Amino acid sequence: MELGKLVEEIAYKKRLYFNEKVEITGLCIDSRVCQKGDLFICLHGENVNSHNFVVQAVQKGAVAVIAMEELPVKVPQIIVNDSRETMSLLASAYFGKPSKRLKIIAITGTNGKTTTAYMIKSILEKAGKSVGIIGTLGVFYGTKKIAPTLTTPDPVFLQSVLADMLECGVEYVVMEMSAHALYYKKDSGLYFSVCIFTNFTQDHLDFFKTMPTYKNAKAQLFLPEKCPIAVLNGDDVVGREFAVCREKTDEKGETKTVFYGMETPTDAFAIITDENIYGIQFIVNISDKLSRISLSLTGKHNVYNSLAAAVCATELGISLSDISSGLQRLKGVDGRLDYVKTYCGADIFVDFAHTPDGLEKSLQCLKSHTKGRLICVFGCGGNRDKSKRAPMGETVAKLADFSVLTSDNPRYEDPLDIISDIERGYRKFSKNYVVVPDRKKGIEYALDLANKGDILLVAGKGGEEYQEIMGIKYAFKDKDVIEMIIEQKNCVC
Repeated sequence: MELGKLVEEIAYKKRLYFNEKVEITGLCIDSRVCQKGDLFICLHGENVNSHNFVVQAVQKGAVAVIAMEELPVKVPQIIVNDSRETMSLLASAYFGKPSKRLKIIAITGTNGKTTTAYMIKSILEKAGKSVGIIGTLGVFYGTKKIAPTLTTPDPVFLQSVLADMLECGVEYVVMEMSAHALYYKKDSGLYFSVCIFTNFTQDHLDFFKTMPTYKNAKAQLFLPEKCPIAVLNGDDVVGREFAVCREKTDEKGETKTVFYGMETPTDAFAIITDENIYGIQFIVNISDKLSRISLSLTGKHNVYNSLAAAVCATELGISLSDISSGLQRLKGVDGRLDYVKTYCGADIFVDFAHTPDGLEKSLQCLKSHTKGRLICVFGCGGNRDKSKRAPMGETVAKLADFSVLTSDNPRYEDPLDIISDIERGYRKFSKNYVVVPDRKKGIEYALDLANKGDILLVAGKGGEEYQEIMGIKYAFKDKDVIEMIIEQKNCVC
């Protein structure tokens, strides 16, 4: 693509050595892998400023540069105010703006994004639609599976995947939109059909520092110019705030906001009729149209996720019959309050819950069905929000009968330091715990404790297939480890 065509819609401060006829054959942000014909995009990263590597990029073959300052190379330079936003817009343009020809559903919120995404996927597929999904568990469409890297991939990769989805006949794309992605403006150059808000609780304060900053990042998704239809949790005060902001900034009145909930008056609501440890039944009312839904996932929080999915599907023109059937056919979501098996009479679950709110919801749900003891294995991630560690300890201490404090992804921190932070909260309410830093041994310890009528929750990593220690990702999936330990025991309880 010619440089002039690629950047024709890009705002800039200055152009140097500009030649619109220069042929661009790729986009690159890493000077080490630049190839001949690439447009090199310079970014200010948390640890690295790639403006410092522009000479190497040009030596490797870069033929033009996007930057936020003038650089000492004699190739076309386009100086911009925000190279991250520019990168997102360029990636969209380079791949032919694929999201304009797809129906993109974006989901943000502290918890529930993945489960809601897979609910929507199941509903749309029941309605005969071709669906791609992008999120924490990876990228899936047709027969293709791409391993997860980030909840929301970087723009160049993201737009290339959307272009391939379009080529493969995908009609709808359901994607998780993290607060980090919104902060870095990865959503620029994307055209959404529906945007969903699940909930807002503490997370990622290592990056955002304050809750208002974290909230403001998520709010960007619901600006009227980006989001034609907003599906908001009306029981969450932040969901209501987003709606007010939309009303104030939607000058033409061309957007739509739909609320769902269970505690306050909303456009869509649900009444739970029955629940057990393996599922939940409820009646959903969407704009006075009723349907009975049987879900193979338990917990009130999954009713909220179902409502978000159902309202979204309704706005996309899907029948209530297909919505009900689509939810019913979903048998589970990997690592999301996911039943593993029964061992020695104890039911074992794994869950991705890694925030105080997420743990509270999962433990409350399981506790209501526990005949014996509720046992929890959990830890906290290293080099991440330290302020949530003690509150997570408090939450589990209040709800679990016994806990095993262990490692999650310690990254570059000492696991015992992380566990010590958790203990400060835990000991305020309970001394019924043991510290086992090795996660595999911690799970085995908990399995040895479990008896008939108990429920064991292994929390924090969910469907992750690795454990990150000192920069190395070791193969580790909680479900697989549980299965392996039980098989090695080779005993009858």
